Amino acid sequence: MRILHTSDWHVGRTFHGRDLLVEQESVLSGLADLVSSEKVDVVVISGDLYDRAVPSADAVSLCARVLMRIRAAGAQIVITPGNHDSAARIGVFGEFAAAGGLFLRTQISLLDKPVELADEHGPVAVYGIPFLEPEPARHVLGIADKGHAPVLGEAMRRIRADLASREARSVVLAHAFVTGGAPSESERTIAVGGVQDVSMQVFSGVDYVALGHLHGPQTLAENLRYSGSPLAYSFSEARHRKSVWLVELDAGGLVGVERRELPVPRQLATVTGTLAEVLEDPAHKPLEDHFLSVVLTDQVRPMDALRQLQTRFEHAVHVEWRPEQGLQHNMTYAERVRGRTDEEVACCFVSDVRGSEPSAAEMSLLREAFSVVAREQEQ
Repeated sequence: MRILHTSDWHVGRTFHGRDLLVEQESVLSGLADLVSSEKVDVVVISGDLYDRAVPSADAVSLCARVLMRIRAAGAQIVITPGNHDSAARIGVFGEFAAAGGLFLRTQISLLDKPVELADEHGPVAVYGIPFLEPEPARHVLGIADKGHAPVLGEAMRRIRADLASREARSVVLAHAFVTGGAPSESERTIAVGGVQDVSMQVFSGVDYVALGHLHGPQTLAENLRYSGSPLAYSFSEARHRKSVWLVELDAGGLVGVERRELPVPRQLATVTGTLAEVLEDPAHKPLEDHFLSVVLTDQVRPMDALRQLQTRFEHAVHVEWRPEQGLQHNMTYAERVRGRTDEEVACCFVSDVRGSEPSAAEMSLLREAFSVVAREQEQ
């Protein structure tokens, strides 16, 4: 059996305010081509199909088109919800969807009831663990201990118990932060009480674990992997090689896993310099079609910098102002103003915000304002 492991589609997500539906459909529709060319039997999506619990109509329509293309290419589909999307909304009409080869595993109470598939070697049990928010999950699972590790531990205990009752190879979908995984900036924290990660050992005893939540493709063990998101959702992911895992099971279980890289609809880049340098340097021409984050080093904060940058870089979406001198210090603001007069504090504030000292005319206006306030307080 050949399984395509993907996760964290986040359909409907924006990138610094830019709509990504066109880019998402371009990449996700290509999964159907992989299904055909690689003779994939099952596509698994390990959480965060949508970016929010109540997705837009456009996001839902996009998902429907992509999933129908995958089914038409010949693969069955198994989906579990993550911490972004809604288990109740994804799971609605689940029994009807199963008749068409789309299996939705969204109920905590049924996580040990697998999707039962088969190939020439016999049965394959595919278990879906929906994202387990610790407090409600522990009540459903009937355990006293709090935290991610206890609820996932109980979920896997139930799965192993069911697996022991049948002769089948096994695949588990889970949406979690497993110890050893490397996060990026675009994931929403799932920490509760400061503890969000679980040990790899929790998932022992199954042939393959298809993880979701972390957006970079990662191998924690040969049979324990994150596929990562199909697109980059933060500039911290600029160096990621977005991909999916092609997993193969034979009669004895896991026989191999191969990476299949996904196309990049628009690359990401970060550039640093003064506004004039960034706008004028011919070396930046290859970046004109990239999603761009710009770090400006001008000593005085440029006015309307993003709009100016977009005259050359249409897809510039993020600007930071980091002057090379003037704002780099270790003292807190309270420490810097301690013992200073009102006039000195105001002067310091202007310098910090603008990156340059107030002019003589500005200092005159500040002194006049303080004089007016002082006279009013004396009355």
